[in-house]
Amino acid sequence: MSLNSFSVATSFVLGIISTKIVSVILGTSGMALLGSFRNFTSMNKAIATLGINNSLIKLFVENKNDKRELSILYSTFFWVFLFLSTFTGIIVLLFAKTFSEFLFFNSAFANPIRFFGLLLPLIVINTFWIAIYNGLEMFKRIVVIQIISNTLTLGLTAFLIWKNNVTGGLFAVASGELLMVIVTFLFVIKDKSYFKFDLKKIIDKKYFKVIKNFSVMALLSAFIVPLTLMFIRNCIVKTHSIEDAGIWDATNKLSGFYMSIFSSGLSLYYMPKLASLQTDSEFKTELKLYFKVFVPLFFLMLVVVFLFKGIVLNVAFTKEFIKVKEVLIWQLLGDLFRVMSLAFGYQIVVKARMKKYFIIEIFFNLSYLLLSFYLIKIFSFEGALQSYFYASLITFLLILFMFRKLFSRSN
Repeated sequence: MSLNSFSVATSFVLGIISTKIVSVILGTSGMALLGSFRNFTSMNKAIATLGINNSLIKLFVENKNDKRELSILYSTFFWVFLFLSTFTGIIVLLFAKTFSEFLFFNSAFANPIRFFGLLLPLIVINTFWIAIYNGLEMFKRIVVIQIISNTLTLGLTAFLIWKNNVTGGLFAVASGELLMVIVTFLFVIKDKSYFKFDLKKIIDKKYFKVIKNFSVMALLSAFIVPLTLMFIRNCIVKTHSIEDAGIWDATNKLSGFYMSIFSSGLSLYYMPKLASLQTDSEFKTELKLYFKVFVPLFFLMLVVVFLFKGIVLNVAFTKEFIKVKEVLIWQLLGDLFRVMSLAFGYQIVVKARMKKYFIIEIFFNLSYLLLSFYLIKIFSFEGALQSYFYASLITFLLILFMFRKLFSRSN
C-alpha cells in the first residue's frame, strides 16, 4: 500500500493537471465528450478481456510453483486474449460512425474511435502482461510502469488538445493506452525470463470453466456499467444541456482521483489476498481488517476533500465548474458506501459467486439508472448524483443481507 500510494499520489497530481487542461481549453462540454469516450474505451477493454485478468491472477496463485503448468496457463490466456481483442477491435472499426452518433450525437468523431479499435489488441496484451506482474507480486514494476505512462500521457494530452481541441483530446485518450503498452513492453523485454512460455502449446480446456465463470460476470459489468453512465449522461444532455453533463462528469472525475487510491491499492493487495483464502473464517478476519483500517482511512480522506473542496476545485477546474462544490456531498456519501461494498464485492469476484454478482451488479446499475431518469428531470445533474448515493446505500444494505449468515457464525 505504501508503494502504491506513491504511484497514486503521482497519478493524482498528473490527473489534476490533465483535468485542468481539459477544463480550461475544452470547458464543460468537452469534459462531457471525453467522459463518454472514456466510458466507451473502458467498456470495450472489459469486453475484450472478459475479466480474464482476474482469473489469471487466481490461477497463477494456485500454480505458481509449477513452471510447466504456468507455461500452459500463459499460452491459453494469451491466445484467448488475442482472439477476443481482435474480434472486438474489428467490431469497433466497422461500426465507428454508429458509435460516434451514440456517444457524441454526430459522426464527426469516428476517427478517434477507429484509432482505438486498431489499438485494442495491443492494449489487451498489455493487460495480460500486467496481470502476470500482478501474479508475480512484482508491484514495484507495476508502479513504475504506471508513473512513467501517466507522465508521458499528460504531455501527449496537453499537446493534442492544444493542437486539435476536442478531437485531439479523444485521440489522447486512445494514445495514452498505446504509451502504456510501449512502456510495459520495454519492462517485459528486461524481465523476459518471467514471461517465457510456449505459444505453440495447445489451449488447455480445463481452464475454460474458470475463464467462463469470470468472463460471464465481467461481460455483464463490461456492458452495464459504462452503458449506465452513457445513458445517464445522454439523459442530462437531452433533458437539460451538455454543459450540465460536463458538471456531472467533473464530479465523477474528482471522485475518480481519490477512489483510485483505494481501488488500485485493493487490486494490488486485497484481491490477491482473498484469492489465497480458503474458509469463511479467514475471510471474516480479512473483512474485520478492511473495516478497521481501510474504511476509516477512506472516510478521513472524504472529510478532507469536503473541507477543502473549494481549493481542490480551484486547482483542478475553472469557474465554469463551480457548481460541483454545491453537489459534491452526494458523490462523497455514495462513494463511502461503494467502498464498504467493495469489501464483499472483491470476495464475490475472486470466488466467482455468479448469482450474487449478477444480482448486485444489475440491482445497483438498474436502480442508479431508473432513479437518475426520474431525478434528472427535477434536479438536472444533481439528480444523477443523488441517484448514485441512493443506489449505493440500498445496494450496500442488500449485500449485508446476502452475507448475513457470515456474521451469525462464530470464528
